[in-house]
Amino acid sequence: MTPLHRYPSVDELAARAAALVARHPRHARLRRVGVSRAGTPLWLLTAGHGDRQALVVAGPHANEPVGGATVLRLAERALTDPHLREGADITWNLLLCLDPDGSRRNEDWLAGPYTLGHYFRSFFRPGFLEQPEWLPDGAAAAALPETRALLGLQDELRPFVQCSLHGVDVGGGFVELTHDLPGLAQRVAHAAARLGIPRELGAYDCLYWPRLGPAVYRIPPPRHGDLAAAITEAAVESTWCHPRRYGTLSAVVEAPMWGVAAVADGSAPADRDAVLRAVSRTLREDTRLLERLLDRARPHLAGVADADRLLAPVDDYLLVCPGLADAWDPGTGDGTSRPLPPLTTAHLTALRIAGRRLALRTAGLLHRLVRAAGHDPAGVLPELDRLIEERCADYRDGLRARWIPVARQAEYQTRVVLAACELAARHQQPAEPARPRPRVLPFG
Repeated sequence: MTPLHRYPSVDELAARAAALVARHPRHARLRRVGVSRAGTPLWLLTAGHGDRQALVVAGPHANEPVGGATVLRLAERALTDPHLREGADITWNLLLCLDPDGSRRNEDWLAGPYTLGHYFRSFFRPGFLEQPEWLPDGAAAAALPETRALLGLQDELRPFVQCSLHGVDVGGGFVELTHDLPGLAQRVAHAAARLGIPRELGAYDCLYWPRLGPAVYRIPPPRHGDLAAAITEAAVESTWCHPRRYGTLSAVVEAPMWGVAAVADGSAPADRDAVLRAVSRTLREDTRLLERLLDRARPHLAGVADADRLLAPVDDYLLVCPGLADAWDPGTGDGTSRPLPPLTTAHLTALRIAGRRLALRTAGLLHRLVRAAGHDPAGVLPELDRLIEERCADYRDGLRARWIPVARQAEYQTRVVLAACELAARHQQPAEPARPRPRVLPFG
């Protein structure tokens, strides 16, 4: 198996997939299933000829490249191990990258050095409405070609399982499921222990979601809400839930880049409220600073290529930060906001990470915009650098965040995907009652 010392780029993914097909022409094929907004092909690598269809989606979030390394590893295993193909009666359908345009914007840091400062200064993730897994207005109104391509694949394949490959920049590994999957929590624990991956027992993304086992959460049914709610606590309509009509189990598999041991600490905290107040205070201070820096810099960014796409996530983050700070602060609120669930040390660590993450992403995007402008007449870069350095130091020194080699990230994610597929085959969900089959959207 080809060792993975770094994340593959979009072009490298396509080239390595084509090389696998050339080596295994009887069992592998590669086809274009759509194009991105910029015209980049969306490639599907298929291995095997089984009756059961498994769909694995890499690169749904532009800053989470581990999925590309994982699908290459899955493909090599499926093509060299007949038990994963004919023995399991599975056809493996591996979408190499759902958001290639966004992924290209992260290629400045993909090859390393893998430091927190380099990552956040080169960070890109599109605004909420440009993330292709979301369906804010439902499947019929899907606006992005990447989204329509994925929906078309789901309707064509009717997979028994869909795995969406995500990455946590700082924290631990966890899994989100549309249905319970008995036995998965134990398999996740085993893989994590063997590979030195901390399990996130109080994941911020799943703060209000039912827990199916340690580091395994159930995605609740979609509900309508505003943008802030959708980002922070609601399960909105998404491509995770769309194929439920076919009995598909969807698993969102999160693998960390920098691991933090404390996210696996399920003990009761010594002073819950003091930690919450400190996290909220820091987030408010960072938000006010970033709002001032954005106001100073924005007039000078008009000439930057694609500035609107870079500013959209900045505006999204600054929109949700004040509400989050209030929601986490035990000393604020008028009693109408959703109360926090019981919190362990793991939960508090995840909230501390999340608050810093929001500030770092916003600062990194602004830093990138100002650099792209070629000059800094508003003088914001020194203040952005200071904020980035302080928050990265808190991750590195305060939370003891440690880099996890790419090969271990991909191996962990591969093992979790294989376990989810094996268990889903045993506990396959019945399809919803018969209804007219959705039209398969044309590609190309």
